[in-house]
Amino acid sequence: MSSSQSPFTRRRLIAAAGLTGAAAASGLVRFSPAYATEGPSSYTPTWSSVDQHPPAPEWFQDAKFGIYFHWGVFSVPAYANEWYPRNMYFAGSNENNHHRSVYGEPSAWPYHNFILGANDRSGRFTQFAPRLRSAGGNFDPAEWAQLFADAGARFAGPVAEHHDGYSMWNSRVNEWNSVATGPRLDLLRLHADAIRARGLKLIVSLHHAFNFTGFYERVPAQPTASLRKLYGQLSAGEQQQLWYDKLKEVIDGYQPDIVWQDFNLPRIDESRRLQFLAYYFNQAVAWNKDVVTTYKDGLNNRGSVYDFERGGPAGIQSPYWLTDDSISSSSWCYTVGIGYYSLGAMLHSLIDRVSKNGNMLLNIAPMADGTIPAGQRTILLGIGDYLRRFGESIYATRAWAAYGEGPTQMGGGSFVTPRPGTNRDIRFTRSKDNRVLYATVLGWPGGTLNITTLSANRINLSTLTSAQLLGSAAGSYIDLPNRVQDGAGLRLTMPATAPYSAPAYVVKLTFSGPIPTLGGGSTPTGWSRITNVATGLVLDSGGNVASGSVLKQWNYDGSTNLHWQLVDLGTGYHRLVNRTNGMVADSGGNSANGASAIQAAWNGGNNQQWRLTSVGNGRYQIVNRGTGTCLDSGGVATAGSTVKLWTPDSSTNLQWTITAV
Repeated sequence: MSSSQSPFTRRRLIAAAGLTGAAAASGLVRFSPAYATEGPSSYTPTWSSVDQHPPAPEWFQDAKFGIYFHWGVFSVPAYANEWYPRNMYFAGSNENNHHRSVYGEPSAWPYHNFILGANDRSGRFTQFAPRLRSAGGNFDPAEWAQLFADAGARFAGPVAEHHDGYSMWNSRVNEWNSVATGPRLDLLRLHADAIRARGLKLIVSLHHAFNFTGFYERVPAQPTASLRKLYGQLSAGEQQQLWYDKLKEVIDGYQPDIVWQDFNLPRIDESRRLQFLAYYFNQAVAWNKDVVTTYKDGLNNRGSVYDFERGGPAGIQSPYWLTDDSISSSSWCYTVGIGYYSLGAMLHSLIDRVSKNGNMLLNIAPMADGTIPAGQRTILLGIGDYLRRFGESIYATRAWAAYGEGPTQMGGGSFVTPRPGTNRDIRFTRSKDNRVLYATVLGWPGGTLNITTLSANRINLSTLTSAQLLGSAAGSYIDLPNRVQDGAGLRLTMPATAPYSAPAYVVKLTFSGPIPTLGGGSTPTGWSRITNVATGLVLDSGGNVASGSVLKQWNYDGSTNLHWQLVDLGTGYHRLVNRTNGMVADSGGNSANGASAIQAAWNGGNNQQWRLTSVGNGRYQIVNRGTGTCLDSGGVATAGSTVKLWTPDSSTNLQWTITAV
C-alpha cells in the first residue's frame, strides 16, 4: 500500500476490513483490491470536490480491454447505421427513402412504431422484441457474456440508452423502456447479471445527452407528453432533470463499475453534471468499490477518463485514457451488409493503445433478435486467443518511457482508422514492478530482431538477465541467449522460422533490478525554441520579469527570452528553464481550463514538472504534473498573447514542436 495514501482513505480501508486496535494502527494489513476504495470519503457537487476522485483506478488500468454493444430499437431496420431514427426524418436522405419504401411516410409510420410494433408495407409485423432462447428466441445473455470472457475482455456491458431515448432497463422515469414495451425484459439486468457471473466488471453506456439537444431536430411536434419525452421535446428543465434521473436509476439499480457517456455534455447544466458525479462517487463509497466515469466533453480528466472515439493519441499520453472503437467500419449497430475491420487491425490497435497508456473499449453489433453474427464472433475469439496466450504482455502492464518504434503511424486523435502494423513495428509495455520490458513485434521479424530504441547510446542493458520469446502456450518461453547491443540497437537472434503462428510476437526482457532509464530521446537537451503548431508563435518568458508573471507567445527573433532548456528529471517529467531569467514554467496549481501559465523560481513542485506527450510528426503536448492540463495557445496568433492551460484533447492549439537553437 502506497505510503502516500491519505489518512481518510486509510481510515476507510480499515473500517471496510473490520479491523481495530494494533492491526488497524499498524497500517500494514494487506487489503483486497476488491474492497479497497481510493479517494475521499465523500463528495460534494463542486469541481474542487469531484476532481479529487481518482479517475483511473488500478483495476481499470490493469483491465486494458472491454466490450460493449450498440443493440436496440435502431437494430430493427438494420439500415445505414444507429442514427437511422434521426435521419429517417430528413427528407430525401437514404434513410428517408428506405423508410418510405419499406415502412411508409415517417409522418404515418413514425420511429416509435418500431417500439410498439406495427406492420410494414408488405404486411410483416415489425418490432424490437428479442426473445430469450429459453422462451424460444435467439437471445441468450449468458452466451454473450461467455463470448466476451472468451474474447479476453475484463469489462463489458450494453448501450443502455442511445440518442433515440429508449431505455433498456426497468425505468420508472421513462415509460419508453424495454420492460414496459417491446421485449418486456429488463435487458440491462440480464446483461449485468450474466457479465458479473463471468467475473467481468460492468460498463453501462449512456448517450442520452444528445436526445434533446439535436438528435430529433426534424421530428414534428408531438401530440402527447409521453411522445414528447421520447423525442426530446419536453421543456428544457424537464429534459435536464430526466437526463439526471435516468443516470440515477442506472446507478442505484445496477451499480455499474463504469458509467460511459457520449458527447454533448456541455449542453447539460453544469450543476446537474456535478450532481451526477458527486452522487455516483458517493454511492461508490457506500459500495466500497472504485468506479470510473468517462467523457468526450463536459467533464475533465482530473476525476474522469477522457475517451477518444475511434482513435487515440499518436504517443504516450497521461493521465490514463480510453478509446471506444467499433468492430465495423460502416456502422456501430447491425445493418444488412455490415463490414468489419480485420483481426490484425483490431488486435494491433489494442496493443498500440496499451503501449500509449490507454484502454480499448470495442463495440460489436448484434442483430435485433439477439444473434451475434459469425464474422464478429471470429474477430472476438481471435483477440481472445492472442490474449490467452500472450496476455502477460498486456494485462496489468504499464506504459514504458517509449511506446514503440516502426513505420506504421497509429492514432493521432479521434476518428483515426485502425490499421495493422508490420514486422518492423514494435510496441513496448512493462511490468508494474518495472523489472520486465515487453517488446511486441507486429509480425514475425525473421531470424534477427533489431530493437533500435534499445541502442547503446540510449540505454544501459548491463542489468538485463534474460531475453525470451513468449511461447505459443501461456507461461511457456523460448530462450534468446544470443544478443548484441551497439549504437544501432539491440539485436536478438530469433528462431530461423516462426515457431508458431500468431498475429504478433512478444519478446520478454527481464532485468535484475528496475528497467534502466531510457535516455537520448528525440527532444534537444540544450536550448530550444518551443513553437505552437496552431499559431506558429513561440513560448516567451517576456524577459526579466517578476516571479508569477504569465507566459506569452511571440514571433521568433532569436531573443533568449524565447529559449528554453528541457531538463529531464528522470521521472518522465521535465522542468522548462528560461534562458533569460532562469525561472521555470509553472501551472500555478490552477487546474481550470483557461488558467494562465506562469513562471517562477524552481522549487521542485509538481506544478513545475511537465511531461512531453508525443502526438506524432515531432509534435508534443506539454502536460503539467500537478494539474493534468497542458500548455495552450488558445489559437490566438497575436504576439504577446497569454499562454494558457487546457485539458488535453486533439486540438493543435495544444501541440508544440521543440527545436534546438
